Amino acid sequence: MKKGIVLFSTIALLSFSGSFAQESSKKVKPKAKATATKVEAPKVTGPGILFESETIDYGTIPYKADGKREFVFTNNGTEPLIIKNAQGSCGCTVPTWPKEPIAPGAKAVIGVKYDTARGGQAFTKSITLTTNAANPTKVLTIKGNVLANPDAPAKADAPKS
Repeated sequence: MKKGIVLFSTIALLSFSGSFAQESSKKVKPKAKATATKVEAPKVTGPGILFESETIDYGTIPYKADGKREFVFTNNGTEPLIIKNAQGSCGCTVPTWPKEPIAPGAKAVIGVKYDTARGGQAFTKSITLTTNAANPTKVLTIKGNVLANPDAPAKADAPKS
């Protein structure tokens, strides 16, 4: 008799939990579709400069590969932006910049060329901008690793002492 009661109780419990699971799945509302939202650049009074990214990572690149890259920015201010100067941290990093004023809301680029004939080393270099924005100095960064010159003779091991 005990076995019958236990068996009946188990069946009843499983039936109840199974119907509960079915009922709860019927009440679940479908998920709303994801929508892309456009993030507006914060507006500033006067000229402003907002970069899509302030760092460019070249990754690992071959010796004498194309070292040209671009920093894209927007004038998020209410007045024209003037870039007065752009200076690389060394002679191996040469920046180019727009010489004409950038209108409010307009996009422009700062070009940079890294000399990839300096192979076999990691690098981190900076470009310092001088502008008429509220924060007149902006520092951009490039980094990466240039593979060694494949034609260079192998370095001999240093003598052991």
